[in-house]
Amino acid sequence: MHSGTTARRTLFALLLTAALAARAAAGDEPPPPKPDEVKRFETVEVEAEKPAEPEAPAQIPLRPAAVMAVPGAADNVFRTLQTLPGIAGTSEFDSRVSVRGGSPDENLTIMDGVEMHNPYRLFGLTSAFNPETVRSFDLYAGAFQAKYGDRLSSLLVVENRPGTPDERLRGSTTMSLTDANALVEGRLGGDAGSWIVTARRTYYDLVANSLVDAELPAFTDVQGRLDWTLRPGTRVSLFGLLSREATDASFEGDREGEQGDFVTSARNDLLALELSTLIGRRLSSRTTASFYLNRDDIDAAARFRNEGRRSNAASDDVGFGQAAFDFTRDLEVRDIALRQDLAVDAGAHLVETGLELHGLRTRTLWRIEGDRNPGAANGSSVQGGAGLPSDLDSAVDSIRAGAWVQDRWTTASRLTLEAGLRFDWSDVNQRGTVSPRAAATVRLGARTRLRAAGGLFTQSPGYEKLIQSDYFVDLTGELGRSLRYERAVHAVVGLERDLGSSVTARVEGYWKGFDDLIVGRLETPQERLARLSRYDFPAEIAGSVPTDAIVTSFPVNGAAGRSWGFDVFLQKRPATGSKVSGWASYTWGRAERDEYERTVAFDYDRRHAGTVVASWRVSPKWELGATARAFSGFPLTPVLGLRVAAEETPEGRFAPQRDAEGGYVYEPDRGGVDNLNAGRLPAFFRLDLRVSWKPRGDAGRWLIYLDVINATNRENAGELDPRLSYDPASPVDQPRLTLEPSAAIPFLPSVGVRFRF
Repeated sequence: MHSGTTARRTLFALLLTAALAARAAAGDEPPPPKPDEVKRFETVEVEAEKPAEPEAPAQIPLRPAAVMAVPGAADNVFRTLQTLPGIAGTSEFDSRVSVRGGSPDENLTIMDGVEMHNPYRLFGLTSAFNPETVRSFDLYAGAFQAKYGDRLSSLLVVENRPGTPDERLRGSTTMSLTDANALVEGRLGGDAGSWIVTARRTYYDLVANSLVDAELPAFTDVQGRLDWTLRPGTRVSLFGLLSREATDASFEGDREGEQGDFVTSARNDLLALELSTLIGRRLSSRTTASFYLNRDDIDAAARFRNEGRRSNAASDDVGFGQAAFDFTRDLEVRDIALRQDLAVDAGAHLVETGLELHGLRTRTLWRIEGDRNPGAANGSSVQGGAGLPSDLDSAVDSIRAGAWVQDRWTTASRLTLEAGLRFDWSDVNQRGTVSPRAAATVRLGARTRLRAAGGLFTQSPGYEKLIQSDYFVDLTGELGRSLRYERAVHAVVGLERDLGSSVTARVEGYWKGFDDLIVGRLETPQERLARLSRYDFPAEIAGSVPTDAIVTSFPVNGAAGRSWGFDVFLQKRPATGSKVSGWASYTWGRAERDEYERTVAFDYDRRHAGTVVASWRVSPKWELGATARAFSGFPLTPVLGLRVAAEETPEGRFAPQRDAEGGYVYEPDRGGVDNLNAGRLPAFFRLDLRVSWKPRGDAGRWLIYLDVINATNRENAGELDPRLSYDPASPVDQPRLTLEPSAAIPFLPSVGVRFRF
């Protein structure tokens, strides 16, 4: 089955070709935070500056205007985060990230106290967050506080802003790379509070659908927030989000018989009620009750010429066969949650405690018919791995709970200590776990800070995590209850220094140790023999039978690993009289896994990564920007050679596939688990450019801009696709194998407009 690759690439290509607008930049912003106002996380602020929070390692302050103006980010916070050290995008097309050697499913996203199980739109091409309404994005790259848990790697905290309290009505409209949005906001009568409403929608489909007679990938979302001040120190906030995505398209290929049908639908609904209050002079409380629903359905069927499978016939019409698949998948996550935060200011101590409770209903259903994906070397891959069941309907209803306490102690003017303890319990495996964590900040002078943090982090099994995973395991019944918590130990040490009033430099080292990671187990000897018994291959091609045990979807705590490295980060904030701003970073890191009795490079192991983001204010009306990125290639499972392809007979047997002239049809052979991630993709480089024009300068309401993604039109390799061609000189009558770069964004210019009213 190729539905996980072919269908997605087709949809992405249609979307990128149709989109002609690019993202707007943010307006004027507040000054950067003072050096001593630090947090234990990497920070991307998109609206207003947040109050100071506990001092701890790894802060990266980024001006909101700079974040919104990053060339190539397309108004997507996850793409902006990929310009920071230690953050790797899993591909150029979707928004998932790997943080310092962690998997995408190990990242937790919280918006206004609510866990967001699917923070993406349009198959991950854009994010669920509208930057026009967000006050701050805070990324914890590791060693985060005890009040957040059930994830191993990182935490992204999104705080939406209230509507303006200063005007009865104001708003803005923007066209971005993927959508257009409109926003209106204002204050309630007197000083009672404020309101804000915004809507986003793709626009290219309104024209393109009539031309192609199909519904191309599109989404619409509406969100609103009402803040009501009951009395001084007490506020009620009501937040709602309604999002819909849909595709209904049929495509005809260039060759006879090639066609594809893609029908998708998705919804993301959220309703949250928050009560924030001060109780006396020292105690504050924040209570959040929420309902969250995510449904994502795909029905795809296609027949196409498979250039990775052919005989050595001279004619392409004879040599190439057709691949066919029929794939149906339905996912659902429903989460009814309650979160309670309490904070006590006891002078030198700030004590925080709280609890969270989730009532989860999760379901995974799919049906796979036709060809599987031979490029998925791991059989549990969601990209059509051979170890996935052909039919599955699994529902897991569970309760998940967490409680925590932490104390920040300022012992002197130069030292801040923090210690926390967290308890988590999950109904899926009916187990609990305790996680201690600690952090410290030492101010070595007015300009220099030394920070360290560490602790234990755990993650329970759950389908709500597997939404973002590269691999699938079955958690039905006893399979889920047999699993232990996944665990990770974090350690971070960093040194930061202010080099003048607007330049900050930081060097930081990190280490993560993983244990009890959940993976699909290998076939048992009995399962392997049963599979091999279905092959009816003659002795002359017996070597083409895949005899190695494959990875299944049956879960075990069968892997461990580690990641470590260091990064250097230099940031130049905008300052009076300075025309240049931006940041530069370099990361050296390693990530590896111990699985299936061998140590392999982790899927997103990236030894070297360098990024430069720069903005030059040429005049009050013109600004130029550039983002340059250079990375080492990710690991890949290399092709070892060719083998005769198998096709299933009506009797359920596997026979060698032949072309119309009787010749054997061949396909790439990636071997067994011993070959997993044994190779590496070529190095990656991309340059994105931006030109911004404000017709009336900063005081004007208009902004017009041009973005160019991959300005050099470099052919990067997100994947290396095997291609087979006729080889008249082959001594064994096999086709010639070549590898072609794919899964990368080509040269893509776009323009956009922003207007404030």
